[in-house]
Amino acid sequence: MIVGVLKEARAGEHRVSATPATIEPIRKLGYDVVVDSGAGVAAGFTDSAYEAAGARIGDATAADVVLGVNAPSPAQLDGVRPEATVIALFAPAFDPEMVEELGRRPFTALSMDAVPRISRAQSMDVLSSMANIAGYRAVVEAAHTFGRFFTGQVTAAGKVPPAKVLVAGAGVAGLAAIGAAGSLGAIVRATDPRPEVADQVRSLGGEYLSIESAEVEVSKTGYAKEMGDDYKAREVELYSTQCREADIVITTALIPGRPAPTLITAEMVASMKPGSVIVDMAAANGGNVVGTVKGEKVVTDNGVTIIGYTDLAGRLPAQASQLYGTNLVNLLKLMTPGKDATLVLDWDDPVQRSITVVREGESAWPPPPVQVSAAPAPAAKVAETKPSPVKEPMPAKRKFGGVAVGALALFLAAGFAPAALLPHVTVFVLAIVIGYYVIGHVHHALHTPLMSVTNAISGIIVVGALLQIGHSSITVTVLSAVAILLASINVFGGFAVTRRMLAMFNRS
Repeated sequence: MIVGVLKEARAGEHRVSATPATIEPIRKLGYDVVVDSGAGVAAGFTDSAYEAAGARIGDATAADVVLGVNAPSPAQLDGVRPEATVIALFAPAFDPEMVEELGRRPFTALSMDAVPRISRAQSMDVLSSMANIAGYRAVVEAAHTFGRFFTGQVTAAGKVPPAKVLVAGAGVAGLAAIGAAGSLGAIVRATDPRPEVADQVRSLGGEYLSIESAEVEVSKTGYAKEMGDDYKAREVELYSTQCREADIVITTALIPGRPAPTLITAEMVASMKPGSVIVDMAAANGGNVVGTVKGEKVVTDNGVTIIGYTDLAGRLPAQASQLYGTNLVNLLKLMTPGKDATLVLDWDDPVQRSITVVREGESAWPPPPVQVSAAPAPAAKVAETKPSPVKEPMPAKRKFGGVAVGALALFLAAGFAPAALLPHVTVFVLAIVIGYYVIGHVHHALHTPLMSVTNAISGIIVVGALLQIGHSSITVTVLSAVAILLASINVFGGFAVTRRMLAMFNRS
């Protein structure tokens, strides 16, 4: 079978569905690869680079499996042969006309933007890989338009305050934006209706702004849901306050299968300082900001710039093409189990079923829902059996009685032991007491590195055992040799563990 790589027909699209680096893994599955002439030029990949990777230049629509980024043009679809498989971003949830168009053609169409959010499909999740790039690029576009420092500086010429960035939505795109803005030195704040993302925001140096409402709960799907009136009222109050302070606002809020919710009203935009910038990453689905123009940059009467670009990922075409191409390679690996250049559509596989828009000319959209969960699994229900008896604390009399018996035994041992043994017993007892109180007050996070280093104390055993080797008693010699072996393992193992732990904190 032949895999074809289309030249994108959509104006302004610079990405390509396969790069020279992804040609080799496709060929390892047994496929031959044909690439449209000039398909990768806009992303920086020449025809000669594809040929050097093992592909040939020709008509991609004549292939058995046709790969694209966006939906092919009608002319390209007309060139696809019957019983072929076309894989691209068809957006069937938002473009019912495209679903009807595909249903009139005798081939199979798979949409990469319909990959379900389940663990084993993460390597094929195009929306996440593109959102990661788009979030980063949103900050780059905002910084270019903002025209000022993000980081604060104190110079001989004066003080420059840091920029304040507000990120609405802490999904993949939002987290990428938080990381990029924070790395530039800005003060970053973020909101999201999912409380579980708070730690992720803080880990990237941002401040999580929570909205206290009874509707807030851990997401069961990984996506934000439509919130009620109480939450929305508190959300409006928060955004109204933050917009007056923010220099840059980046909105990323999307609800799967629905138009983007409105977060920033015209009044909020009007309250922002002149020169402020808003990047509406949901512009393609209607926008989160009142006044957003899809695909364009506009400036309001009060000097606020609203960026509604819908091709943010495509503005970094080389990296976007590489990630998208890798997503496609992972899908082809899933659908080519025999690595024999035979594409198999497994209708029982929820991943393959979910992305199928048309199957051999018959509409398969919408797919059945896939049970996904991003929430912690509920605790297993305990069988109704007789409860285990609760261990009662040791009575005081019994505790003190045990201490008294131990002290008496130690006194008798000291009274009848040889005089040379008493100093060693004293040191042993003191070591137990001191060790108990010292180790008992060490934070649990430091126990492993502490113990890995103190294992080196076994070196004392090595020295003692070396002094005993060579005595007349063969038993002493054997025991000394065993002690040296075991203690040496402790010593080297302790330092090895410590070194590995320290390497975890080494940036390089």
